[in-house]
Amino acid sequence: MGGMSTAVSSSSLSSLRTAIAGVGMIGRVHLDAVRRTGAPVVGVSASTPARAKEAAAALGVERAFGSSEELVTSDDVDVVHICTPNDAHAGLAELALRAGKHVVCEKPLTTGSATADALAALAAESGRVAAVPFVYRYHPMAAEARARVLDGRAGDVRLLHGHYLQDWLSQPGDTNWRVDAAAGGPSRAFADIGSHWCDLVEWVTGHRIIELTAVSQTLARAGGVPATEDAVQLLFRTDRGATGTVTVSQISPGRKNRLWFEVDGSTTSLAFDQENPETLFVGSRGENAAVQRDPAVLSPAAARLSVVPGGHPMGYLDCFAAFVRDVHAAVREDGTGGAFPTFDDAARMVRLTEAVLASAADRSWKEVS
Repeated sequence: MGGMSTAVSSSSLSSLRTAIAGVGMIGRVHLDAVRRTGAPVVGVSASTPARAKEAAAALGVERAFGSSEELVTSDDVDVVHICTPNDAHAGLAELALRAGKHVVCEKPLTTGSATADALAALAAESGRVAAVPFVYRYHPMAAEARARVLDGRAGDVRLLHGHYLQDWLSQPGDTNWRVDAAAGGPSRAFADIGSHWCDLVEWVTGHRIIELTAVSQTLARAGGVPATEDAVQLLFRTDRGATGTVTVSQISPGRKNRLWFEVDGSTTSLAFDQENPETLFVGSRGENAAVQRDPAVLSPAAARLSVVPGGHPMGYLDCFAAFVRDVHAAVREDGTGGAFPTFDDAARMVRLTEAVLASAADRSWKEVS
């Protein structure tokens, strides 16, 4: 990677000028989150200039950039959100960092670990904020689970298990750019959603997966189109002595976005279901409880994220907005935000994904760095 530009973005602005590369579903989620912080979205880019103009008009954004490369290097932009297909992430993130921009990049950060590690190093060298939206960390009841592990109420963590299930590619005729290894990278199901599960469980427990074995399954697609994996089952060990399992699938009919995990400690078990995020299961030998999302009784870390009273449901878009608020607080350096997932976290998930693919290929245990 070449030398750093002397260009710097203005982090002193009260309203950080944000631009979004990519206007598909996830790009529109990013746009909503930025607007909920009160920051202006000054422009968008898309796969073609014409599509960018159409999207800008539909979304009420003033400027349509001719290309994503133009967007991420523009002097009129402070914070760049990269929401393009996976194969463009690395190049755009590098351009943005070298142009002095703060960067929010969708995962996977890159499709290879060497490039991911180099980007994480570049981000540290640049002094820019570089974040990746592992936003399930921002569910208040997931944060409550983390608090109960960290303060010892769960006891020693022994077992981690769960699944992340979707159905949107469950039929042979279902397709998307993510199915294509050229655009999506060598992994699909695990890189797309398995990484979310692993990041969340590592964050909740403080454990890191250091060894794993995996099997994968790939559905035959219509027309014989080569595809990446549809499902992965994983058995793993952590650096602190726990063991675990997870099933990741995009071919489970009826499951729309079922991210579920359980942490079994020596004192209590904690279980969280992203499709039912208003409660946290707390189990013990004596009794079980469903702890409600009520900021008056939650730990401070969970209460910070619980921005409406109990009984008023919060969800995915609220998580995204909370994540962007923390990113903007870090850019402003005003101390109002919390810790957010960084390029270092994202690079770790790329390394984990490569270990999963290697294990599935030769049916052996692999170490994870």
